[in-house]
Parts: sequence; C-alpha cells; structure tokens
Amino acid sequence: MSNPNRQEQTFPLIYADNAATTRISEAVLSVMITVLKNEYGNPSSAYHLGAQSKKRIEEARQEVAEALGAAFNEIYFTSGGTESNNWAIKGTAITQLKKGKKHIISTAFEHHSVLNSLESLKKQGFEITLLDVPPDGVLQTEQLTESLCENTGLVSIVLANNEIGTIQPITELATVCRSRGILFHTDAVQAVGNILVDVRELNVDLLSISGHKIHAPKGVGALYIRKGVEIAAFMDGGAQERFQRAGTENTASIAGLGVAIREAVTNRPQRTAYVHELRERFIDGVLRIGRCRLNGNRNQRLPGNANISFENVEAESLLFMLDMQGICCSTGSACSSGSLDASHVLLAIGLPMELARGSLRFTFSDDNSTNEIDYILTKLDAALKKLRGTLPIV
Repeated sequence: MSNPNRQEQTFPLIYADNAATTRISEAVLSVMITVLKNEYGNPSSAYHLGAQSKKRIEEARQEVAEALGAAFNEIYFTSGGTESNNWAIKGTAITQLKKGKKHIISTAFEHHSVLNSLESLKKQGFEITLLDVPPDGVLQTEQLTESLCENTGLVSIVLANNEIGTIQPITELATVCRSRGILFHTDAVQAVGNILVDVRELNVDLLSISGHKIHAPKGVGALYIRKGVEIAAFMDGGAQERFQRAGTENTASIAGLGVAIREAVTNRPQRTAYVHELRERFIDGVLRIGRCRLNGNRNQRLPGNANISFENVEAESLLFMLDMQGICCSTGSACSSGSLDASHVLLAIGLPMELARGSLRFTFSDDNSTNEIDYILTKLDAALKKLRGTLPIV
C-alpha cells in the first residue's frame, strides 16, 4: 500500500526490504542489455541468431544447476517463485492422484502461492493438512511424522519463511518423506544466496527459486525437479523446457538469472556474515528501545531478517512515518476494505492479534551499512515515541 502523505524525498533512501525484492545488479543488467539489443532471436529458431539465444539459456541453466548442486537437466525456467510453487504442487498432485494418493501436507505459515495452490486442490477433492508452527517459527520433525499416512503423496514446506525468516530442518523432514516414498517440495525463494542451498544435501524432490530475490529481474525463476520425479506439464504448447513448460523463453531475464545466482553463491559466507552483523546490531538496538519483540528464533533464521512487533502501535502508521524519513521496510499486514488484516504467518506462530497488527519486517543486504542501521534506529525510536504518545495504553 502506497503512502498518500509521502512528500518529496528529502532524506537518503535506505532500503531495508530485500525480502520483498532486490536491486538488480550491474552484471545482471549488463548481460540483459546485451541479449535484448544483440541476441534477440527466438531460441527455437534454427539460424545463428536463434542459436545464440538458445546458448544463453543453456548457459544459465548450467549456472543454476551448479549453484543448487543439481544436474543440468533437472532445472526448468519459469516466470518466478509463484509459478514454480504452483507447478510443483499442482503438477505432482495430478500424478500422485493417479497412484491413489490425494493427501498433501504443508504448514500454516507458507507463502500465499503455496497456500492458495493447496486451497485450489482442496476444492478439487484433495485432502490438505496444514501443520501448526511452534512459537519460535521452526517446525519439529515429529510434527510431520505424526501427520504422514499411506494416502500422503506430497509434502511442501518452506525452507526459510518469507516474513520471519526462520529456517526449517528440511533435510530431516525430506529424509522422513523419502524413506516412505513421499515426494517433498520446498519453497527456497528466500533462502538462495542467504544460506547454503544444495538439493542433494536437502534431499528434496522439487525446489522453487525466484530471480528478483537475488538481484535478477522480476518475472523469472526456476523449478528444480529431481530426475525420475513424475510431474504434469504446467503449460501446454510448444517443446520449450523439454515439453514441460511451453512458451517462448524470456531469454534476457533467464541470462540475468544465471549471472545473479552465480553472484549469489560467490563469497556467500563472507557476505552473509557481514549482513548477520548488521541484523544483530539492529535487533539489539530495537530491543533497547523497549516494548517490542523479535518474532521467530533469533539464531535459526536468515542472516538479514528482523521481524519486530511493537506494542501499542499500528504497523501502517509506523511504516508511513519511516517512509517519510526515506526508510523502506514492510509490514505483514495489509489494508483491505478499511480493515486491517494481520499477517497469517504471525498468527500461525501464536502472536496475539494486537502484536501481529503492530509488526514490521526489516530485511538487510550487503548494500546496507552500519550507518544506515543507526539511522533507522534513531528514526524508529522517534516515530515510536510520537505514536505511543498519542495512543492509549491498553
């Protein structure tokens, strides 16, 4: 939701919403411009210009495969994380149904692209189980084990939650499923580039990624499908993506994704250690302000994620005040038809409605600095004092 009271920018822009999207990198932009200007042939064409585009796509496929520890022919390009999640869930649901399995397990704090895909399947007669999530935002393996049955065909659990950043024990969860012949999908959109993501170590059958979370453009992503996994094609048409995902390929964006994921995994430990320090500096500073809490396990979370609930504060009001100071962050809440809807993620971990409605998510990258962290803390403290001075203590 945009801020109707936003005035002309008078402060330096401080971007702390990298979980929503990221700035495209210079290297990604460079390769995309080259492709758009000089290598614009249809990848399905037999002449040289088309072959150039096809080569770009296959080079990017190799980059994604190497970054994820996958085989070249296990990577399929999509329009982004939402499509990848839809395809993984709906495509495997169709094939599992043919085997008489129509039970699917997930969690109550998944991304909406997962939850709404499951809701769609539920209307078609599939049985859906959404596991409750503990207050610290980390699922326990026993919770999944107890919910599995002979009718279970698929389990889909996010690798790192998009709002509170908590990291799930996917290897343990997926291994339980593999031992019972149950397919396992994970939404790794927030995880790639922030933690090690290796499909072999995770032991998953399907894994979704999105370009614009790792400094590639919006509108491109990929789905890892382990060799041998049966999945229905998502789009009908031509022979693109080995007949699995029809439609003329978005060559420039795919090439950009290849560059972006290579950059994301290069020097990742050093880069994320720096981001972790920024996050800890921010969390410590916020907690010193008082009357607020960090949502989710502090240690088992993405290095740049800090989701904070502020007592006796409406998140949108705080968001707008920070926006007027040039600070970009986000809220899990949304204004709809005049009513404030609390984040389903925060409610899923048991947060009271009042705290859920007073929560903001700050997500940092290595583009941020300690000076920016200190600036945010100063403006946040001032905004909270102003808001709490006008709000009754309940």
